[in-house]
Amino acid sequence: MHRRGSAAWRGVAASTAVLLSAGALAGCQVEEGAGGPAVRVSKAPQQVPGNPPSRPSTAPAHTNAPPNPVQQPTQPKPPPRKPEAAQPVAQSVRMAPGARGAHVRELQARLRQLGLFHRNPTGYYGPVTAASVSAFQQQRGMARTGKVTDAVLSALRARTHQPTRTELYPPTSRPLAKPDPRCLTGRALCISKTSRTAAWMVDGKVRTAMDVRFGSAYTPTREGQFKVDFKSRHHHSTLYDSPMPYAMFFSRGQAVHYSADFAARGYAGASHGCVNVRDKKKIAKVFAEIHPGDKVIVYK
Repeated sequence: MHRRGSAAWRGVAASTAVLLSAGALAGCQVEEGAGGPAVRVSKAPQQVPGNPPSRPSTAPAHTNAPPNPVQQPTQPKPPPRKPEAAQPVAQSVRMAPGARGAHVRELQARLRQLGLFHRNPTGYYGPVTAASVSAFQQQRGMARTGKVTDAVLSALRARTHQPTRTELYPPTSRPLAKPDPRCLTGRALCISKTSRTAAWMVDGKVRTAMDVRFGSAYTPTREGQFKVDFKSRHHHSTLYDSPMPYAMFFSRGQAVHYSADFAARGYAGASHGCVNVRDKKKIAKVFAEIHPGDKVIVYK
């Protein structure tokens, strides 16, 4: 019995040792007390240890987005391009200063209908005509060039009528003055300083009338009754170095003759004492009809 008991006790002790060893492995804690170390068996369910928790990472999370490109400085967008304005079509010039002919005469007659040309048509495009064209252009809102283009001509024709022959070829641009009594008999070239006209008269009847211009205050045209001394078709003044076509001399170097300056500038200028005529056809007609010895009457 004693042996069996001893053997049994050893079995119990061995089993206890196994249990204690298993409990230590199971995670029990040993407490210290008055009676020595005691064994506390944990009643919590045991868990199989897993992988340790991962530490938080400071690295940025990876996404599927591509990496940010290098930022370039923003360039300002150019302003939208404005459509280019249509360029005006250049128009050919039909008439300009220096032109002559029937078309210029018609232009002057039409401008006179509008009150822009204050004399009779001459057929010569001078500064006076250019100023009249410029005034018309200003009225119509056109560029003031003083030259006639298709647009100017169309606008002018739309506002005027076709000039009559009297409008194109009037006797003078000014009314004739009452003739001096000395002009009423015989053959006389009757010249009025008041009306600035000259009338070629035969037996009191007017055959031809012309506009005339006189000398300045420093070189006045003499007044009185004279006679034609001589005629010179292609005369040229040696004193003033100027042409004097169709010259009819009547008083010590003073003559009635055609003046291109008068035709171009009008009454803006003056002669050196002669009687200037600006209508070449009319002075040519008088020159052909007048004779040396015919009267020349200059009066106010």
